[in-house]
Amino acid sequence: MSTRADIEFDAEGVRLRGWLYTPTGRGPHPLVVMSHGFSAVKEMGLDDYAEVFSAAGLAVLVYDNRNLGASDGLPRQDIDPVAQRRDQTHAITFARSMVGIDPERIGLWGTSYSGGLALITAALDRRVKCVVAQVPYLHGLRTLDLVMPLAEHAAFHARLDAERCAIAAGAAPSLTDVCSDDPSRPPESPGRRSWAWFNHYVESGRARWTNAVTVRSLERRLEYDALAFVPRIAPTPLLLIAAAADDITPTALALEAFELARAPKRLELVPGHHYRPYLEDFPRASAAARDWFLTHL
Repeated sequence: MSTRADIEFDAEGVRLRGWLYTPTGRGPHPLVVMSHGFSAVKEMGLDDYAEVFSAAGLAVLVYDNRNLGASDGLPRQDIDPVAQRRDQTHAITFARSMVGIDPERIGLWGTSYSGGLALITAALDRRVKCVVAQVPYLHGLRTLDLVMPLAEHAAFHARLDAERCAIAAGAAPSLTDVCSDDPSRPPESPGRRSWAWFNHYVESGRARWTNAVTVRSLERRLEYDALAFVPRIAPTPLLLIAAAADDITPTALALEAFELARAPKRLELVPGHHYRPYLEDFPRASAAARDWFLTHL
């Protein structure tokens, strides 16, 4: 059993909000910091992972990324990977200040967009004593080449150019859909699969989520490069959870990251697509992460 309390903390002038799970028993407790992927909010399954971790005796700090969900930040729905990465460090600093938490036993868990950021943070911040990256986003330009047909690249870059000009002329950042249930695409396409995953939580009433990000979030995503940091994570223990047929955060890049990493490291390869670790293979993915934290914190 554990208790859950609302928390908030400062991230260089932006208030980030989330939950603190505290396990039963006397502290100080080891703690895991968690944040979600591209546009997702904490109610989209992070509570499920946190309950597994806290039931095993781990405290858990879960928060919404800036400009999303319960956290402050403007413009809304604007995703900046550099700011989100720095916010992981702010969350670690806050966690270490709390009564009942062992400041020398802090773990970091990230998934998809925050998964690659967790790898960068683990390489830069030695207060992280072990890290779990689940189906991590790893490299913006290489992912674009792998997931977007070449024939669509020109229109995509033209859209980014138009947005740059509009913002320079004084316009507010414009919004675009995160995904859509486009009937012209196969049901197993990345966009429709993402739509089904997000709406699994929305339609069940578990989460309030806005299907929008700023167009400039797509430009900033191209700057993303976690692969360059992976060899520098050691000696911090790394667990990489990948999906064997991932066409959103491509499996090939995940396997490359694992090869780049130095020991101690472990690869957990689940079958199927990007969202399997959240749903069908949640017991396997959450148990692997839990056991990694218990071993290394």
